[in-house]
Amino acid sequence: MEPIKTITTDELEKKLKAGEMLELVDVREDEEVEQGMIPGAKHIRMGTIPENLQEFDKEKEYIFICRSGNRSGNVCYFLQDQGYKVVNMVGGMLDWNGEVK
Repeated sequence: MEPIKTITTDELEKKLKAGEMLELVDVREDEEVEQGMIPGAKHIRMGTIPENLQEFDKEKEYIFICRSGNRSGNVCYFLQDQGYKVVNMVGGMLDWNGEVK
């Protein structure tokens, strides 16, 4: 199995502050995202990813976010197997010190 590309929370925050246009997907549950999401992230719960594949474009790279980095890692393996370009945000929202909305 090919390893998943990763990004740290600090690296992601720098990219966002630099104005990079990134495709962020938060795969946490509804009650978790109510406590705050990274601005610009799209919310697609982990359990609904398989039925939402039409939301993803194989030409784009997506950064996946969850609470700690475990669930988003699982989503990354699943989507990478389907031919998508994925990056896991390690440490998840527990490590995120940037802005939330």
